[in-house]
Amino acid sequence: MARLNNKVALITGAGTGVGRACMEIFAKEGAKVVGVSRTQSNLDEALAAVTDAGGEGIVVAADLATPEGAQKAVEATLAAYGRIDVLVNSAGVGYSYQDNHPGTMDDVVNTTPEAWREVLAINLDSGFHMCRLVIPEMQKAGGGSIVNVTSISGYQGLPGAHTYTAAKAGMINLTRSLCVAYAKDGIRANAIAPGFIATRMVESFLPMFEDAAVAESITPMSRPGTPEEMAYGCLYLASDEAGYCNGSILTIDGGTTARQ
Repeated sequence: MARLNNKVALITGAGTGVGRACMEIFAKEGAKVVGVSRTQSNLDEALAAVTDAGGEGIVVAADLATPEGAQKAVEATLAAYGRIDVLVNSAGVGYSYQDNHPGTMDDVVNTTPEAWREVLAINLDSGFHMCRLVIPEMQKAGGGSIVNVTSISGYQGLPGAHTYTAAKAGMINLTRSLCVAYAKDGIRANAIAPGFIATRMVESFLPMFEDAAVAESITPMSRPGTPEEMAYGCLYLASDEAGYCNGSILTIDGGTTARQ
């Protein structure tokens, strides 16, 4: 229970889903966690779960789609703990975002330039802003681990959600490029590529799994994954156990892409 003992982990998208699961599990494994999200109430719930379990951390409400938001998150982490050993880029939006932002999960023809930029800013620019600020801190410290949360949609063709798939593909190749550029500094960059995960992003689709035939057509395991299962993948990549793992994309999808 100490795979991240004494490490400082900065986790984005920490209010819900995979980011929140990372925050709780990393804290149980000994990390001091800093959770970042746009919604303070979600962050407060996540931090309460951490502290109730005996962990240590802080939260920062910030919009990471902007350079200013990323700066706020990094400065707060350094002020609290003095360094950043692990960065998990889990901030992002998915299909549920379209409920209040129509047109953001459509195909190219039906996506406005404004919607394109909006989703890219949240799902891809946020990772860029965070890496740009965190990598120099890791260089000063002699190393670190970056874990990006992408999606199997980053290497699949889909009939819709083209901005989302483009952003996830961009994050996959950003991960590989970070590996090539910064391995000499002791910085590892890896990613997980989740399949269909039971989070708020896709909750309107979850009833599909109630039909056994439909569920099996989605994934051989016939069920969605859990945020905790994704977080354990992030934990491995963040930990010293993955010391020779660099530039890897860990697919965690119940076998969905094995059929391709």
